[in-house]
Amino acid sequence: MRIPTLVALLTAALLIAPVPQAHAASVTEVPAFGSNPGNLKMFRYVPDGLPAGRPLVVVLHGCSQDAGYGTSSGWVSLAERLRFAVVLPQQQSANNLGKCFNWFQAADTTRGQGEVASIASMVTRMKADFGTSTTYATGLSAGGGMTSALLATYPEVFAGGGVVAGLPFGCPVTTVIDAYSCMSPGKDLTARQWGDKVRAASAHRGPWPTMTVWHGTADYTVAVANQREIVEQWTDVHGTDSTADVTDTVAGYPHAVYRDSAGSPVVETHTVTGMGHGQPVDPGTGSQQCGAATAYVLDVNACAAWYLAQQWSL
Repeated sequence: MRIPTLVALLTAALLIAPVPQAHAASVTEVPAFGSNPGNLKMFRYVPDGLPAGRPLVVVLHGCSQDAGYGTSSGWVSLAERLRFAVVLPQQQSANNLGKCFNWFQAADTTRGQGEVASIASMVTRMKADFGTSTTYATGLSAGGGMTSALLATYPEVFAGGGVVAGLPFGCPVTTVIDAYSCMSPGKDLTARQWGDKVRAASAHRGPWPTMTVWHGTADYTVAVANQREIVEQWTDVHGTDSTADVTDTVAGYPHAVYRDSAGSPVVETHTVTGMGHGQPVDPGTGSQQCGAATAYVLDVNACAAWYLAQQWSL
């Protein structure tokens, strides 16, 4: 074989041969992350080469789930695509047999104590390791209840929250039965009563995190009435009323926006008609699609994670 021909063949082979790929980021556990009074586990996903100053999203699973919820909900793939970091706190059965975050226990929802303090430590660790900046929190069901607690107890840490099929902060609980009654049919307090619970949770007096609520109308585990109570709680905290300033549809579902006196959106709701208890996803490869349907992660042609990422300008 002549040399020029051999060179041509080798060049062609190099062009069609697979190019070795750099090691992709993965969800990893952080065994020690500082003060951990809530005895939680910390997992995180950080895209390779993430520059300092990028946002951070704390993603909280529901009962019977684990940190894998970050993948099924679509948050991990969005973090890679949009270049932000994700923290995935994980409950342990030693704390709660159902692996639910203890949103109903004062010992875990009081600033400086329990699970909320553990999660705040995770945020501090991420800032130290990667220089993450603006931080948000979101969660499903019990994770949604804990999201409400995080925004109330550490409002200076979180710029916004996304509660999915969750509950307002401080639902009155004295017994286990009370916890279930908070879930369904829900507790009906005045907007001021709900707002006072947030104001009493810390010495913070503003600015306050924004709040977005996703809930299905056919949710028989956590009644959709909780969506209304969360709206009343956080519009009161922001000093505005609970009458929507904008009503339209997003992904074909009712959407409402509540603005403060300056005209800024501070509370939003997405009401998923006919959806049961779960996280809305829209599996696929389209620009607005994300997530993978599994138990309590429901394909309703709307990926809540993507819409929250857009709202938060991630």
